[in-house]
Amino acid sequence: MDSTSLIALARFDRAEQLAVARSILDNANIDSVVRNEYTATILPLGDDFAAELMVREEDAARASRLLRDFIKGI
Repeated sequence: MDSTSLIALARFDRAEQLAVARSILDNANIDSVVRNEYTATILPLGDDFAAELMVREEDAARASRLLRDFIKGI
């Protein structure tokens, strides 16, 4: 995935929340990558080191709609 066209969709400081969000996107055939995944897991230091779920710019609107209810609930 070309990193120059990636948009940060959401930030997670808990690995299980990140896993569910990625699963939602995977089921919709939306590719995603995670920035700071291991740092967030090893050093749960809050928002500054949260894992960022990133998607392609062209998938961002659809991915955001899919995750809206999940993100509101956490």
